[in-house]
Amino acid sequence: MTSPRDPVVEAVRLYERIYDEHPVALYAELRRDHGPVVPVLLENDVFAWLVIGYRELHQVLTDHQMFPRDSRIWNKWGEIPPDWPLMPFIAYQPSMFFGEGPDHQHRYEAVERAFASVDPFELQIRCERIADTLINEFAGRGEADLLPDYAYSMPVLVLAELVGVPTTRIESVAGDLVEALDTSDGALEAHGRVVAAMRDLVALKQENPGNDVASRIVATHPGSAEGIAQDLVVVMVAGQEPVANWIGNTLRLMLTDDRFSLTLSGGRRSVGQALNEVLWEDGPVQNDVGRWAARDTELAGRRIRAGDMLIIGMAGANTDPHVRPGSATGISGNQAYLTFGHGSHGCPASTREIAEVIARTAVEVLLDRLPDVALAVPAEDLVWRTSFHIRGLMGLPVRFSPTLALGGSLADLIAERNHD
Repeated sequence: MTSPRDPVVEAVRLYERIYDEHPVALYAELRRDHGPVVPVLLENDVFAWLVIGYRELHQVLTDHQMFPRDSRIWNKWGEIPPDWPLMPFIAYQPSMFFGEGPDHQHRYEAVERAFASVDPFELQIRCERIADTLINEFAGRGEADLLPDYAYSMPVLVLAELVGVPTTRIESVAGDLVEALDTSDGALEAHGRVVAAMRDLVALKQENPGNDVASRIVATHPGSAEGIAQDLVVVMVAGQEPVANWIGNTLRLMLTDDRFSLTLSGGRRSVGQALNEVLWEDGPVQNDVGRWAARDTELAGRRIRAGDMLIIGMAGANTDPHVRPGSATGISGNQAYLTFGHGSHGCPASTREIAEVIARTAVEVLLDRLPDVALAVPAEDLVWRTSFHIRGLMGLPVRFSPTLALGGSLADLIAERNHD
């Protein structure tokens, strides 16, 4: 007879529920019915564990010996078709994303040092210039969709300058990054194109190093050219899509919530609060695949078998009532969220700081330039993306009083980069 706690019988089809319009309610339901460690089925009914308890997730992220990143120990490989939608996130690559031990630490440190060398004052100026340039493209129209017109372009343009991506590759790399992070039919091909672009970038910087992050990583990275390229893929993925949706989700909050919208015209103090609240409530990265159990163990009373996959449920953990008794309790100034991960595979401190500068500057410059910006549709008509990983909107249409451009256009900016 099957036990009522048989995880396969109890498992929730995650791919049918994770795209819910109200994920906070979804995670509360999963926690009520299944506890902090939820048996789930991914596409093709592949079994895994979704960890949504804050303490449990902290344990998984901290204990890299019990729960390593190395996907080669997964006990389900025999059931997985080569075109499985989550394959780009599962298939082992020689990158710091999947690495463990001293090699991973050395590679992680190479990336950390390369980004730590970015001058914060120059970064701020760079971000303001790019933000102004993007706004110039639509400022005179009086209307825009802030996702494709602004939020999606901001981080990739900043990253392109910092990392050293050739101008001619920016648009294609950005588009491929977006597609690779969706569980769409073209995700595998898009991921492959991103990898190819980073291989080309490594070859370029090996022959012609410059004053950029990629060149500094190439100079100090302990791995092969392929390993460097794979680590740059991790950097680009982590720096583009999550930051773009952090910007978009923060703008949505400030345009729909009276606590923020009442101070839009001079709300410098509220921007930081909005950015922080989004990381708790609508973090741009909802779930991450994953960790794998190195041996049989227990987690929150669940029997985890060797080789089982554990999905990092950051969004669920951030709303765990054991650490947040109320939805608005303790989040103002509280940065204990797990949105950036934790432990040896958490986002390096220097990259977190750069991401915050990009996001904060994008929001502040937009509100400065377009002080009367408002949604062009009812808030309830905004549509969330159907993404396993990402929490972000399909669009953010706005209206505002047309205004003059400041400085040059996007074409001028690209021409300037080509000249440099």
